[in-house]
Amino acid sequence: MAVASASVTSSTAGAILYCVSPSPVYSGTNRSPLEKRPSSLSWSSSIPLVPISSQQLRKPPSSITPSRRVGVVQAAWTRRSRDEAAKRPNKKSWKQKTDMYMRPFLLNVFFSKRFIHAKVMHRGTSKVISVASTNAKDLRNTLPSLTDNDACRTIGQLIAERSKDADVFAISYEPKKNERIEGKLAIVLDTIKENGIIFV
Repeated sequence: MAVASASVTSSTAGAILYCVSPSPVYSGTNRSPLEKRPSSLSWSSSIPLVPISSQQLRKPPSSITPSRRVGVVQAAWTRRSRDEAAKRPNKKSWKQKTDMYMRPFLLNVFFSKRFIHAKVMHRGTSKVISVASTNAKDLRNTLPSLTDNDACRTIGQLIAERSKDADVFAISYEPKKNERIEGKLAIVLDTIKENGIIFV
């Protein structure tokens, strides 16, 4: 049951105002409304309580400085600026660092409208181990066509023989972007495999 309490206040004009405010009564406890904490499941319980003294309330609103413990959402990760990214470039992965040593010999095949070129190169030193081309003098005068399937088989056989003469028995081939291993390229690679070279 609520008990009404009256208070008298005087205004500047001399009028008397009566303010009747009900004072709530809590069953079981005699705590004031300010002491009652909200439920842990309520929305207001997620807002942190900011301690403000009476001296801060007397100051103008502009001079009130909130406490540093106010619940402010701070980003755990922020994007690096361009200057910082330039100073600290992205590091290479373990595969990028060791790939040059795990697969040192790289095959490169180029098809033009008139000729076929192939070479095996060492990654670390950029030294050419073996090379074959249908534009060479000995092949240009003997092959009936310099770009057909027979020319591809001849290039693959020469690359395999010259690589084995240089004590290279394992090579690798990295296809370009959106490149499919088919057609003439597949014939060259299959011929190299058939002649005793392993692709890693």
